[in-house]
Amino acid sequence: MADYLPCEELHPADAPEASVIWLHGLGADGNDFVPLIPLLRLPRHPAIRFVFPHAPSLPVTANNGHVMPAWFDIIAFGEERKFNAPQLLASAVAVHQLIDREIERGIPSERILLAGFSQGGAVNFQAALTYDKPLAGLLALSTYFPTHDTIAVHPANAGLPVLLCHGTNDPILPVTMGMNSRRYLERLGLHPEMRSYFMAHEVCGEELEDVSRFIQAHL
Repeated sequence: MADYLPCEELHPADAPEASVIWLHGLGADGNDFVPLIPLLRLPRHPAIRFVFPHAPSLPVTANNGHVMPAWFDIIAFGEERKFNAPQLLASAVAVHQLIDREIERGIPSERILLAGFSQGGAVNFQAALTYDKPLAGLLALSTYFPTHDTIAVHPANAGLPVLLCHGTNDPILPVTMGMNSRRYLERLGLHPEMRSYFMAHEVCGEELEDVSRFIQAHL
């Protein structure tokens, strides 16, 4: 039996017909995006279960070794940031286990969508594109694609719908990193949509409208 990541879950009033697995950013936890779900104003159907995993606590080298929730260690900040690749890959495998669990709970893979903010998005590029069954889509929020040069995209997700959302004034992950992610995805044969917003490393109302539209379009 898999040792699943601990998660917060939001269950719909009706039997779930689809699932969204949503990863938080560095230093946050699975509760971070729970309050935003009502703001998406999603219709009652399809009934969606939201799963918000908690990252393990790790010492983060670039933050003076402080222990905090992290999907992987960051060795150095900067646009070409150095990171612990084995830890990122292990986090992606942990996401695969959560996808498998949703399938076991009766949700077809094509009705499972991944979302990730910042470091969580970096993991979900790897998790979504290497999963061996077709997924509904990927929401990549204020994030970057650190494994773009090593990833082997599984044919099941070679046409994965992707929405990239990024703040034009992001001081943590400059919008150029989001633009690079789009370019890397296009090199891999995907056709991502990218939206930018006048904001920093955060979310905004206009972005939530786009996120809601994407979820409704693909679930």
